Amino acid sequence: MEKFTPDEKRIQITVDNYKRVKEQVAEAAIKAGRKVEDVRLMCVTKTVEAEYINPVLDMGADLIGENRVQEYLGKKDFLHLNGVEKHLIGHLQSNKAKQIVGEVDMIESVDSIKLAKEISRQSAIKGVETNILVEVNVGKEESKSGVYIEALPELLYEIAELDSIRVKGLMTIPPICDEKEVRKYFSAMYKSFIDFKEKRIDNIDMDILSMGMSGDYESAVLEGSNIVRVGSAIFGARKYF
Repeated sequence: MEKFTPDEKRIQITVDNYKRVKEQVAEAAIKAGRKVEDVRLMCVTKTVEAEYINPVLDMGADLIGENRVQEYLGKKDFLHLNGVEKHLIGHLQSNKAKQIVGEVDMIESVDSIKLAKEISRQSAIKGVETNILVEVNVGKEESKSGVYIEALPELLYEIAELDSIRVKGLMTIPPICDEKEVRKYFSAMYKSFIDFKEKRIDNIDMDILSMGMSGDYESAVLEGSNIVRVGSAIFGARKYF
């Protein structure tokens, strides 16, 4: 029987996890009556070292998400990022916008006009257009960032007036709850997503609905998500030896 070193075994578990999650996302898409390619799997690499991320990227993973600006900037040069789309998914403070604009392909966590204006300003300075998602606090939890659904129209219209920034859709993290309840939150988000998609607002391409994480990504796909953000189900801490 082949003997693994701890690192080799962890890599193998990570690769196996990635394959399993990818298959489950595909199955959920088919169950929802959608095409497999219509739902993207984001590998969330928060606190994960490059040596465990690269084997998944080498297998064809083409979308990663990082929560912290400094962590991403510190390890990006060690990652196999050719052909890989990079998103910032964690809360972003306005004073960190300068560091991350131009370094990632999308910022998924914009929840205020103040932050949007700073991203717009930094994008103009760097000569780039930054794609963003507006983060929605669908459960109205005080502990979480994000705009309430009721305030979403006003924020979207304000951001639409800014230069060098483009809204590509919505992102949310629902409350921790059972499957029946979480699907209600996902359904409410999908309704808002479709409502704004049909409005066809200038400077807003309502193409992406990013919702669903390790514990609920299958439910999210069934309710219309087209990006699921999965970290622990792929890279999660386990006993490797």
